[in-house]
Amino acid sequence: MTTQNIGLFKALGAKMDYLNQRQSIISQNVANADTPGYRPMDLKEVDFGTVLKGVTKSQGGGIQMVSTNAMHVGGGNEVAAAKEGKQKKVYEVAPDGNAVIMEEQMLKSGQTVMDYNLMTSLYQKNVSMIKTALGTR
Repeated sequence: MTTQNIGLFKALGAKMDYLNQRQSIISQNVANADTPGYRPMDLKEVDFGTVLKGVTKSQGGGIQMVSTNAMHVGGGNEVAAAKEGKQKKVYEVAPDGNAVIMEEQMLKSGQTVMDYNLMTSLYQKNVSMIKTALGTR
């Protein structure tokens, strides 16, 4: 058995691939900061809620909380709806039609690097935990 067969590692690897592709697109935006008419691009973020709904539907229904003890907190199957805030997207466009804002791209790049480092750290910690459980550490 390899780490590629474990769902958690597949998810971490997929997130790392997404972040790698996003960083590549951000670097293209920065490289084209002076190209007339260039519009910056970005990857669409994956909505975890949609993925979870797809998983639960494929398993024949929704996930339900089970109470095995009368002292457990009773759980209704209702989940409060998340509040959705819409932010107005405001972009500056240069007279030559270029819409790349360097500060915005640098912030996105920094966030992507931090997220990638987090995924790397989680991957390493989980491998270490498995090694400890197996007694090979």
